[in-house]
Amino acid sequence: MEPPDTRARARRAARLLCLALLLAASPGVQAEVHVSVSPLVEVMQGQRVILNCTLLGKVDHYVLEWFLTDRSGARRRLASVEQQGSKLQGSVHDTKGRSPPYQLDPQGHLVLAEAQVSDELDYVCVVKAGAAGTAEATTSLRVFAKPEATEVIPNQGILSVMEELAQEIATCNSRNGKPVPQITWYRDGQRLEMSIRMKPEGYMTSRTVREASGLLSLTSTLYLRLNKTDRDASFHCAANYSLPSGHHGRLDSPVFHLTLHYPTEHVQFWLGSPSTTEGWVREGDSVQLLCRGDGSPSPEYTFFRLQNHQEEVLSTNLNGNLTLEGVQRGQSGTYGCRVEDYDAAEDTQLAQTLELHVAYLDPLELNVGEELSVFLNSSRTAVNCSARGLPVPTLRWTKDSVPLGDGPMLSLTSVTFDSAGTYICEASTPTVPLLSRTQSFKLLVQGSPELRPKEMESQAGDGWTEGDEVKLVCSARGYPEPQLTWSHRGGTPAEPSFEGQGWVSSYLTLKVTSALSREGVSCEATNALGKARHVFHFSSVAPQTAQAGVAVMAVAVSVGLLLLVVAAFYCMRRKGRPGCCRREKGAPPPGEPELSHSGSERPEQTGLLIGGASGGTRSGSGGFGDEC
Repeated sequence: MEPPDTRARARRAARLLCLALLLAASPGVQAEVHVSVSPLVEVMQGQRVILNCTLLGKVDHYVLEWFLTDRSGARRRLASVEQQGSKLQGSVHDTKGRSPPYQLDPQGHLVLAEAQVSDELDYVCVVKAGAAGTAEATTSLRVFAKPEATEVIPNQGILSVMEELAQEIATCNSRNGKPVPQITWYRDGQRLEMSIRMKPEGYMTSRTVREASGLLSLTSTLYLRLNKTDRDASFHCAANYSLPSGHHGRLDSPVFHLTLHYPTEHVQFWLGSPSTTEGWVREGDSVQLLCRGDGSPSPEYTFFRLQNHQEEVLSTNLNGNLTLEGVQRGQSGTYGCRVEDYDAAEDTQLAQTLELHVAYLDPLELNVGEELSVFLNSSRTAVNCSARGLPVPTLRWTKDSVPLGDGPMLSLTSVTFDSAGTYICEASTPTVPLLSRTQSFKLLVQGSPELRPKEMESQAGDGWTEGDEVKLVCSARGYPEPQLTWSHRGGTPAEPSFEGQGWVSSYLTLKVTSALSREGVSCEATNALGKARHVFHFSSVAPQTAQAGVAVMAVAVSVGLLLLVVAAFYCMRRKGRPGCCRREKGAPPPGEPELSHSGSERPEQTGLLIGGASGGTRSGSGGFGDEC
């Protein structure tokens, strides 16, 4: 047997089925109308907004209307759209004083050209489809606005770390945002979790203001109990604001620092440049005394000097610097600095002292003058160098940059000409750089001249020949400076030698002769203490044989040419006679004609060519037929 409630449910289902069949069979009943909208639309202030309203289902004719629901809940019709065939005909009825006014697009959607804060209301879309019924849906519009740059106003006063309660640190403003932003505080980049309730350690207060534009401004004030570590801390605030679709933004303020008041705990006092690590300064330098206390604001500093356990105040200032111009050796002593901070703890050491040591070095003194004259081969000469200074200087002797020894005494033994020169005594203090002095003297070694000739080799290397040119060099040294002379004229004056060491040199250029081979050339050096002489010898000088043969040959050639010219002239004068210039034996050949003489020819000229005074008989036994 079935339960009673089961049978009841079956009867109700049968009745509903019969009702549905009856409605389906009735020709005047149509499907119910529906509309679709976006329940929530989020936009930024100033953006263009389109509110959609979509009809679901197919109807022959409908009217779409847009309504605005104000904050009191009353509706006001803004616009309507009516279907006219295949097109929609729309009109705006109430602009509600909005600028720019509401608009309708061709699909009947409501358009807001630039979203404003006052547009943040509910918009209702109502569709009337006659017998198909009426449907409506509501869209909520939410308008967001990015706030202006975050502004922070720090406390410009001096905040004391000795205060036991929280003090006002700064005020942070975030203006003209929507929805209202949130303000957070940061110290050295770390967020401060602050309570809105008053606490001794710190808290913050907030105040929200709705501007005439409908936007919201937020002001937050931070209070903290400070300590000495906050002297270098950096603070800032940030405004966190909301954006459409659940996004967020953040605007940070500039960083600021606080001016704190805290007592001095430590004092430092030291010498500035150019002091050394041992506290020495050079006499004549300017010295800085520097004093620093770690209190804030900067305390007052008093500089003093201790003399006979009494304080002599030198200066009082706020910068902690004291300059001693051109310090002198009498200013060495104990100096002190005291910080005048009355908020410091009783056990804090507010005064510090230091020792100032002024280093000095007086000019050096030698027991000799600028020049010291000694004789050659002197056995012992001592030079003393005296130095006075603090710290005690060290002494060193040098000559030509060559170290000779340390100490005030310089001993000269076995003096030679090489010992002459400039000797330097240098005093220095290793603990004080750049503090040094020098003094020098010139050693003159007196003695008779010392010669050093330079022999010249022959050009050929196998002996000298008359006429060769030779250059002789003679060098000497001594004191007084020697004079150089040559046994032949033409020598140059003595001049310092490039070798130094007191040498002077002279040069002589001449031609080699046989006389030089026998006599030689002498060079002599003379000064007030003596003289020295050297003779240059030429072992052998060969005559100029090659040149004499050439001269003899030239003379012989000249004589031969003269004889040939005379012979040619004679032949030309006798060319008219047979056998002239020809040596013959016996009589002339038969038929030879007699030599005829022109009437103009002188007899004496003819006679010169005839063998005898009387014409002479021709000898047939060996005489000449004609004489040439």
